[in-house]
Amino acid sequence: MTQHPLNGGESRLERGRRALAEIDGAAGERVVAALADIAPDFATYLFEFPFGDIYSRPGLDLRSREIATIAALTAMGTAEAQLKVHIEAGLNVGLSRTEIVETIMQMAVYAGFPAALNGLFAARAVFAERDAESREDAA
Repeated sequence: MTQHPLNGGESRLERGRRALAEIDGAAGERVVAALADIAPDFATYLFEFPFGDIYSRPGLDLRSREIATIAALTAMGTAEAQLKVHIEAGLNVGLSRTEIVETIMQMAVYAGFPAALNGLFAARAVFAERDAESREDAA
């Protein structure tokens, strides 16, 4: 296994598992679990490359990485499921709802209103789910 020189000898897979758990939490684990019966090796690739290599690099904090990811997924306009996971991740790493909404609205300038609208609807769904879970936890 390839090891990143800045992460104390931890393998890409180990580093990726740790990063995914920290960033995406349960949402990331659901993605990995959904791959188990069709492409379990793809889950390993998700751990190693985006999370073990890219997200674990120095230079940007996790908040900045999630702003960039939310912006990119919004601009794509075709990645609603992944956008929802990363909106959750943004909240997990300390982004406010306002920061997420503003990031998505900014994409109207570069990706168009349809992409931004789709992103805002995805954010609304994630926020509503979080609110429902908070009410359940409080009950």
